[in-house]
Amino acid sequence: MTKFALRFLCLISLLTPVVFAQEFSADLVNLKSGSPRTVGKLYVGQDRARFEPQGEDSQGGAVIMNFTSHMTDVLIPQRQMYLEMMQQMQGRRQPFAFFRPSEPDNACDEWLRTAAKPGTTCHRVGTELLDGRMTTKYEGTSSSGEPGTVWVDSKLRFAVKWQDKSGVVELQNIKEGSQPDSLFDIPAGYQKMDMSNMMRNMQR
Repeated sequence: MTKFALRFLCLISLLTPVVFAQEFSADLVNLKSGSPRTVGKLYVGQDRARFEPQGEDSQGGAVIMNFTSHMTDVLIPQRQMYLEMMQQMQGRRQPFAFFRPSEPDNACDEWLRTAAKPGTTCHRVGTELLDGRMTTKYEGTSSSGEPGTVWVDSKLRFAVKWQDKSGVVELQNIKEGSQPDSLFDIPAGYQKMDMSNMMRNMQR
């Protein structure tokens, strides 16, 4: 799994529930190099999401996030196993508000309220048509002063493009519609990994 994919998963796995959210699928594309490169596939349902990294080191794995229970399952097909992790919320901080703000057209207040550190800034630039879809564009800076830009799709209620010093990421080939429940279920025959036992063995 690429470092980019891991970074994305660390952010997305802290998703909080949004009632009546639009379901969709999309390609996650890294635009940093100048030549678009699809790094994964994203499926978003009502209360769960699935991310499938692509590339030579993806090994066919996937990550399933449960918005309600804050549980994340990492599928490891080579071993027919899955790793289950409970995401811990830190106070009122809800990092996934960045990707799926409750008010797509007025997201700054929520982002500033849930920012990890003080000193973050945000302002609404206005609306912008992005690949035929209406979005709300935001600009701001992190607590360390690094600039960033986010485009939130008004209908999907989801960030479809974001840019910072590390590059530009965009959701492309967006297809609205209900997602099969099977995408978000643990495949039959998969065994749950015992992390506590693994940690004990590593410490010996």
